[in-house]
Amino acid sequence: MTHTHGSECQELLGSISSYVDGSLQEELCRELERHMAECENCRVVVDTMKKTIFLYRSDAASSDVPPDVRERLFKRLQLDEFSRKNR
Repeated sequence: MTHTHGSECQELLGSISSYVDGSLQEELCRELERHMAECENCRVVVDTMKKTIFLYRSDAASSDVPPDVRERLFKRLQLDEFSRKNR
């Protein structure tokens, strides 16, 4: 099934912080999960947010990240490939 990024995406993405931290109401959580099952763009956004939080928390525990690794991480988190795909 093909899905285009639209107003439904915008509405649901406003709830991703609550979804990721587990505080989103159960009904909205199910609605967001149903949407993500059909929308790759929204799945990428949620997955990226989860990974970013994980990396941030991991980095807080160990600040000995080499500069080249940190640079590659920041470049990757900008999602250049994803943004080029949607132009």
